[in-house]
Amino acid sequence: MPEVSIDYDICIDCKTCVSICPMGVFKDEGDKVSVVAQDECIACMGCVGACPVDAITVVE
Repeated sequence: MPEVSIDYDICIDCKTCVSICPMGVFKDEGDKVSVVAQDECIACMGCVGACPVDAITVVE
C-alpha cells in the first residue's frame, strides 16, 4: 500500500491535492489539508505532480 505524506513545513495550503485526487485521499480541514484515506491511494502520483511546492510524497 502506498504511503502518502505532506511536508507541512513547505505546504502552502493551496488545496490542489484535495481537488485533483480521484480517490479522496486528502481532506480540507480548514486550517490545513490532511491525509484521511491513506488506504485508498492508488499511487497515480497526480497529487505529487500537481503540488506547486513539492510538499507531497508518495512511497510505494
